[in-house]
Amino acid sequence: MYIVAGLGNPGREYVNTRHNVGFDVIDTLIDKYNIGGPELKHKAMMGKGQIAGQKVVLVKPLTYMNSSGESIRAIADYYKIDVESELIVISDEISLPPGEVRVRKKGSAGGHNGLKNIIKLLGTENFQRIRIGVGEKPKGYELVNWVLGHFDAEDRQAVDRAVEKAVKAVELMVCGEVDAAMNELNRKAPKE
Repeated sequence: MYIVAGLGNPGREYVNTRHNVGFDVIDTLIDKYNIGGPELKHKAMMGKGQIAGQKVVLVKPLTYMNSSGESIRAIADYYKIDVESELIVISDEISLPPGEVRVRKKGSAGGHNGLKNIIKLLGTENFQRIRIGVGEKPKGYELVNWVLGHFDAEDRQAVDRAVEKAVKAVELMVCGEVDAAMNELNRKAPKE
């Protein structure tokens, strides 16, 4: 079984913001695979089903980004998963241009507060993750205003393509093909 957690913030005001691309991937997976639910448990919206023949629990933590680990830790404990091999976390990444995707087997938080909290509460940074580029904050912008802001039309199109790539990555990763996902998706996005 895999826990696939997309990070974001609950609430209408955060829909389609840069910080919520993890939620966008979960929503796309729910629609594509007719995942059952949602049910509210462990401070998260959760749905159970199968992707590529593998049992999955799709998770949208409702603890707000900076406390994402509270929900993910509770779910990992409840399902008794091995977080190093059965957890996939999807988050935004400001150091990548919109449309680029990076798949990793493990790694640091890279300054991302949601990932920092997950690492702290799990006690390890050894879990799989998918990071979706949302673009660097422009000079003079406050980081919080950038990540909680909305995309312009061009960047939204690039991020929508990245969401589809992240779905492909999840499909490979739940089949134990994280290396294939890295080889296929860790490339620069072509210019449109």
